[in-house]
Amino acid sequence: MRPSPDALLREATREARGKLKIFLGAAPGVGKTFEMLSEGAARLREGADVVVAVVETHGRAETEALVAPFEIVPRRSLDYRGQTLTEMDIDAVIARRPALALVDELAHTNIDGSRHPKRWQDIIELLDAGIDVYTTLNVQHIESLNDVVASFTRVRVRETVPDAIFDDAEIEIVDIPPDELIERLKDGKVYVPAEATRALGHFFSKANLSALREMALRQAAHTVDRRMLEHLDASAVSGSFAAGERVLVAVSELAGADALVRTAKRLADALRAPWSAVFIETPRAENFTPEQKARIAATLRLAASLGATIATIAAESVTAGLTAQVQAMRATQLVLGRSRRTWWFALRHGSVVETMLAASDGLAVHVIPADAARAAAPGQRWVPPSVDPLVYAMVALLVAVTTIVGIVAQPWIGSGALDLLYLVPVIIAANRYGLTPGLITGVAAALAYNFFFLPPVHSFTITDPQGVITIVILLGVAAFTSRLTGTTRSRAAIGVRNARTNADLAAFAQALTRVSDAESTAETVVAEAAHLLDVQAQLYVLRNGEPVMLAAAPAGGVLTPLDRAALDWAFGRGEPSGNGTATLNGSDWQFHPLRTSLGILAVLGVARGDGTDPVPSDRAVLLANLVAQASLAHERLHLESEVRELSVLKERDRLRIALLSSIGHDLRTPMTSVRSAIETLVAEQPGAEPVRVAQAEVQRLERFLGNLLSMVRLESGALTIASEVIDLTDAIGGAVHDLRDPLRGRHIDLKVPASLPFVRADPKLLHQVLINLLANAAEHGRDDGTITVAGERGAEGITLTIRDDGAGIDPALGNRVFDLFVSGAGSDRAGGSGLGLAIVKGFADAMGVTVGAANHPDGGAVFSLKFRAMVTG
Repeated sequence: MRPSPDALLREATREARGKLKIFLGAAPGVGKTFEMLSEGAARLREGADVVVAVVETHGRAETEALVAPFEIVPRRSLDYRGQTLTEMDIDAVIARRPALALVDELAHTNIDGSRHPKRWQDIIELLDAGIDVYTTLNVQHIESLNDVVASFTRVRVRETVPDAIFDDAEIEIVDIPPDELIERLKDGKVYVPAEATRALGHFFSKANLSALREMALRQAAHTVDRRMLEHLDASAVSGSFAAGERVLVAVSELAGADALVRTAKRLADALRAPWSAVFIETPRAENFTPEQKARIAATLRLAASLGATIATIAAESVTAGLTAQVQAMRATQLVLGRSRRTWWFALRHGSVVETMLAASDGLAVHVIPADAARAAAPGQRWVPPSVDPLVYAMVALLVAVTTIVGIVAQPWIGSGALDLLYLVPVIIAANRYGLTPGLITGVAAALAYNFFFLPPVHSFTITDPQGVITIVILLGVAAFTSRLTGTTRSRAAIGVRNARTNADLAAFAQALTRVSDAESTAETVVAEAAHLLDVQAQLYVLRNGEPVMLAAAPAGGVLTPLDRAALDWAFGRGEPSGNGTATLNGSDWQFHPLRTSLGILAVLGVARGDGTDPVPSDRAVLLANLVAQASLAHERLHLESEVRELSVLKERDRLRIALLSSIGHDLRTPMTSVRSAIETLVAEQPGAEPVRVAQAEVQRLERFLGNLLSMVRLESGALTIASEVIDLTDAIGGAVHDLRDPLRGRHIDLKVPASLPFVRADPKLLHQVLINLLANAAEHGRDDGTITVAGERGAEGITLTIRDDGAGIDPALGNRVFDLFVSGAGSDRAGGSGLGLAIVKGFADAMGVTVGAANHPDGGAVFSLKFRAMVTG
């Protein structure tokens, strides 16, 4: 057994990414966050670089105490419906590059304006950046279990995560008995006490919690089993390793195979195990009747509708194919049917059941006998194949010609070698016409040889035992040659079909590489699907939330409401639907979603004009390959489009930064000359009002130029952080001193306690931040008003606020006041440059300081700076 290339590739990909560990629980309140923080603290004590990216404490003192030792990455503030909410700052976590990030609530939905709609997508980005992640999840949030949980809890969870998130994850079950969890609920440790009684009577019943607990344990077991199988495949280790059950059912052309499939389904459900149905395509399959081929297709279609993975495997024999499939999927349970076969069939093909039982090392074999009715089904009786009468005429001619040649040649070669001459027609007939004509030729040749050449001649009497041996040999050669020829011909037919399929797939892949836009790709996909599968094909994409047909082959075709419902299901659930599937199979169309790591990018629909199954069993593998290649092509197009858009944005940003830098530097020299001239006028005319106004405007322009150059440094990535221990009182005093002229006439109410701990920040950047906030307060407050600067220490650090007494911030803006060049009342954009508060936001983020903006209840705007890095002594 050699290592699986796919498994090795998955292992290599996994090594290049961060590692994900999910703390899985049956319900809220089992202690997932507590366990995650405890393990994170253990890693921290071992010297690992661990940070908290986002953890929801829900006001629990014990959880807040566990969070205290960690460095907390500041969250990103977003305005949502007039409120300021926070989400995990992905860029800040990636820039910090810890060894391990703690991210609570995997199924969380991010608020509008976030980079990704779901937190699990944020985590994937962290993993791609090489950062290990610990996260938490309840079992009801798993997509495949959502409907099952809703069926007995009567509560449908809207926030779900795809099952694929578990593919590369380590699972740790956080579990407590249902009675203990209910007691925690009654004590108000899960929800607030006012809601506890209602929740206990619905979701938090003992029966529900027990069922959820079992589902969590089984999910963890399945994940561990899958990871183990991947490791075994990559390591080329043989054996079933029955840590988890895996069911395989073998289907055949015989009537009653559907009963085998239903038996396997019941067995898989009882074991809660994945299961597969396989048909072994041997050379004998080339001789199946249309009825038998249709029965195989119907049986595999039934298995697929019941949730099985189906496959058709080409092999020399049924036992060889089954053995290979058992080893490939490491099956632990094999379901076989035992039908009533003739002794002649058993002699030629052997007993599959007896062979698999003899070789079932560690494999449980379930043998399901066929009943009398099934055994007497028409498809199970052996019917001699019909032969063209012309074939018999050719057989007679071959024997006659051989006899004439023997009579003519007898004087020269003697009677002893004539029996070998009769092998020629036997081999020719068996090779060209099959078993029955070969056997008839063998009998005819033996009779002719006996009649014309064995004494007594011209009689069928055999007096010499040698004649009997000759006849037996001729019949044996006929049987062996016909069987060998038939097997070789069937193998060749299967090989040609497989080669044609591989060639078609290769041509399809090459065709996809030659197109570079969505429309051409869609046309290529439907054209190849229609040609290779002999079906009608259509490809749909979502536009503004609605499916839109991008291409069709042949053109035209209108979907019925049932077809449209099946299409919507494929888009919404990412599962095949329609004709021949388990969902909406009354539709004429069968829809297959093009699933990628970016989501469902398109849906391929196939149908036949007569309404029959569009994809018979022998073409299912071909369709799966077509869908997989089409998915990769659409993913490539999507990524290429994003790269092009990113390149345009980068070029635009480069030009903007270059322009701003040029303007900033070109204006510095004339501004220096203007400032010198103004200073000279101030010295000569110290009390002149025009001179004072000119001096104030020059200072404002200098601040604008400073902000302009600071923005260039921010966006070009040239900003460096040199953190120092800073006394906020001194920092505020320095900023007020530098703004003494713009602040003249205003009262500065300083409420920063002397006992406030020092903070750690970059002194130059913090000075610029304070100057911009004070200048903004002076600009939008009253000329003779008060600017209040207050500092206080809280549980999460030190908060410094600067409040003016102006009109406040436009509620429509919220935290957008920090965006570049956004205008609005209450910000430095109203008559300002549109840079001041953007600089505040950029510098604060660079220092790890959280900045916020809000309106004070008593009027005016309040800007806050939250410092998490304190120096306490």
